[in-house]
Amino acid sequence: MTLVNRWIGDLRSIPYGFSPEWKTPAEVQTAPVADCKGKAVALYDRMQLCGAQNIRLIIGKRTSASRKTHAWLEWTTEGNTYVLDPTINWAACRVNDLGSRSYIPLYAYAGTHKYRAAAATLYAKN
Repeated sequence: MTLVNRWIGDLRSIPYGFSPEWKTPAEVQTAPVADCKGKAVALYDRMQLCGAQNIRLIIGKRTSASRKTHAWLEWTTEGNTYVLDPTINWAACRVNDLGSRSYIPLYAYAGTHKYRAAAATLYAKN
């Protein structure tokens, strides 16, 4: 978890700047700014390269009042599910510690699988 939190912190330190296009992880690392999509994809890529499993790229709402969508990761490991949000947070947060009005998934991508959150109970918060 320490390594993942360091990666989150590295990406969090990149200033936010919206892009209408999705950027590659290499573009995120070299650009002066990055948005939530780019940061989430860069973290997903880094974790996959290091062998992490059970990672999902989520597109949803940061809060129930959010007008726009947001992107982050969810990672299930050692019996816990974590929200990894390198745009907002400096470290992983356990899903069970978050309120039901934050990090509301709409769509999820996990490798070759794509889900609509309403149909995927895997993403429901307990």
